[in-house]
Amino acid sequence: MEVPGLAHNLTSPLSPCEGMIKDLSLDALQLCERDGEETFTCFSRVGSISEMEELPVPQSIKISNITCDSFRICWDMEPRGKERITHYFIDLNKKENKNSNKFKHKDVPTKLVAKAVPLPMTVRGHWFLSPRTEYTVAVQTASKQTDGDYAISEWSEIVEFCTADYSTVHLNQLMQKAEVIAGRMLRFSVFYRNQNKEYFDHAREAQDNRMLQSVKDNSGSHGSPISGKLEGLFFSCNTEFNTGKPPQDSPYGRHRFEVKADALFNPDTNLYFGDFYCMYTAYHFVILVLAPKGSAGDDFCKQRLPVLDIADNRFLTCKQGEEGDGSLVFHHAQDVILEVIYTEPVDLASGTVAEISGHQLMSMSTANAKKDPSCKTCNISVGR
Repeated sequence: MEVPGLAHNLTSPLSPCEGMIKDLSLDALQLCERDGEETFTCFSRVGSISEMEELPVPQSIKISNITCDSFRICWDMEPRGKERITHYFIDLNKKENKNSNKFKHKDVPTKLVAKAVPLPMTVRGHWFLSPRTEYTVAVQTASKQTDGDYAISEWSEIVEFCTADYSTVHLNQLMQKAEVIAGRMLRFSVFYRNQNKEYFDHAREAQDNRMLQSVKDNSGSHGSPISGKLEGLFFSCNTEFNTGKPPQDSPYGRHRFEVKADALFNPDTNLYFGDFYCMYTAYHFVILVLAPKGSAGDDFCKQRLPVLDIADNRFLTCKQGEEGDGSLVFHHAQDVILEVIYTEPVDLASGTVAEISGHQLMSMSTANAKKDPSCKTCNISVGR
């Protein structure tokens, strides 16, 4: 049984989170069949609820089969009065963050209503469930009376759960949207990474002349399975269309490490699609992951990300040159900004470090940047 519906801005009778309600109705309840499962929408107009009767209270609530925008719920009930149950009321709320801004608008609780059917049931809805988000849920049973009112039980205990990351199905949907705007492919020859001078000094003095991986921040899609989990080093490869060289401006620092493309990207490397997003601007970003085959980063990505053919994709390619001398030729998509994560340490001796002549454009930084949830170009129909 699947629950796609909700009602906003409704309190619920003796709600564990909201208190008493005066008006409540299931007048807008509609039933349909979908994939052999009974599905329903939730109430949106109001009626009344009678005083509480002796209906069984849901106990031992169990949450399972959690995805980024759905979960399965079931519970136990005493047999007494069970035959009179006609509906279930489900109180779903985002778990409060103690560190959240007290002036920030509070999320509106979601109240779901289902006709009583055999459990378990699946609650599904990208408009009220977001990925990687903690929720609380409580349930009560209800019995519709002949006058249209509802007798209800006490609320169950409150249980907590956290929704999951995007699956590869969702990431493939994102990738298909990114492919539409990727544009033509431009040739490039180096990957580069900008930082301040102190960063490179520290790598030389304290890290055996190596740049070490760090955990990816929370920029991009909220449901991205690599945010806060994958370790790596960010590189860029975009070039200016008129010069074919890397731009001289950067938001990340005036010192740049450059390394030949084949040092990081070659037939012994796997390439993965990681994310597609924008930051309330016309620019769109695609995150790709380069992982040497058999590495820990490669094992992590195999389980979570779509793998790309290194010689045939719309974002970043590595092919044998036409000269027949074994040299490799590299191309990147022109119309998206690529953020490439390399999953292993990189020795500074494998490339060069020099100061760029341009400016440090801090406004272009994507560090912990939040994705625009209203952009139709880079969002899919699941939680943002």
